Amino acid sequence: MDYLVPKTEESMQNIEAIVEDAKKGNKDAFVVIIRKFERQIYTYCYYILKNREEAEDALQEVFIKVYRSIHKYEQQVSFKSWLYKVAYYHCLDMSRKTIRLKRKTLSLQNELQLMEEHRQSANVAEVEELLMNLKREEKNLVLLRAVEQYSFEEIGQIMDCKPATLRKKYERVRRKLIQQKKIKGGVTHEQQMLRTQ
Repeated sequence: MDYLVPKTEESMQNIEAIVEDAKKGNKDAFVVIIRKFERQIYTYCYYILKNREEAEDALQEVFIKVYRSIHKYEQQVSFKSWLYKVAYYHCLDMSRKTIRLKRKTLSLQNELQLMEEHRQSANVAEVEELLMNLKREEKNLVLLRAVEQYSFEEIGQIMDCKPATLRKKYERVRRKLIQQKKIKGGVTHEQQMLRTQ
């Protein structure tokens, strides 16, 4: 992004006069202020934030803040110092938000990963235990249908069997697994569905 700099360098007295005009609502005066300082403020924000896009965002937001609060500026310090102060605190806030967001994201990712690992290990152990009591053909049917999610037509081609027959076998195996889970004291899929309704 190219930052325009005015061709003539205004003295500090001129800048103060331009700021006074901007305080009175003169938008052209504020455009002169932006052109005079945007490159310096962008560079300053970039060195604090160490990211081009964030520095560009910060530059825009800093000048919006300055525009909204220019009436608060008093000539006890130079306008340039006041402008840098606004930029400094804005970049500091951005950095804090970024750090907090990164921490929250990392914490959430760690929590989700732990939950997923626990769920997978619990599911794998549970599935293995349930499948242990099935015949080879029943295991194959459950794995192809429930895990691999093949259609009964596809499973029929794999197992060399009619889809209608496989559908009936699958329902029997499913009822058998539900019964095993009830005996074990677990919560069946159907019971979970009823609880969530």
